Amino acid sequence: MAGSAPVSSLRAGFQYQGHRVTVRRCIPWPDKRLRTVADPVAEITEDTRAIWQDMIDTMEAMPGVGLAAPQIGIMQRLAVVDASSERGQAIRMANPEILHASVEFREHEEASPNLPGVSASIVRPRAVTVRFIDETGTIKERDLVGLWATSVQHQIDHLNGKLYFHHLSKTKRDILLRRAKKLKG
Repeated sequence: MAGSAPVSSLRAGFQYQGHRVTVRRCIPWPDKRLRTVADPVAEITEDTRAIWQDMIDTMEAMPGVGLAAPQIGIMQRLAVVDASSERGQAIRMANPEILHASVEFREHEEASPNLPGVSASIVRPRAVTVRFIDETGTIKERDLVGLWATSVQHQIDHLNGKLYFHHLSKTKRDILLRRAKKLKG
């Protein structure tokens, strides 16, 4: 895809428990790619599956409960989410979209490796129904609740060129960004 980093770029590979693990570098805010809508995925290929695996490895290394491809400089609508307590339950998604959101909300402290050292309490729907293409190329719909729902909404924001702090008032967002800049030095 145009504007996408090749699979081999920005990778640091190593062995862990007998498996090859590839952790990608998260691009720092205010990189313009983080403010750009990602391109739809036309088909699921081996390259797509390799990117998903790198994303899972990167998510696990943070540790985090989700990652969107633009966070590692790949401008495709790819995301992974794993909010399970035991891990290893990652959902691989291409072109995810929310079909339905609950009228009940939950508040959760959100952060991003693209803007390290700061976080904010964000209110989002407690449950969502999401449609996406899975690793086999099949269109699926899943109902997600709690942290799973929060994470998928957070990842879809990234795919749409937004970060969690875009849900804050301008004043709170400015304070958060000033704090992040101060931490960065």
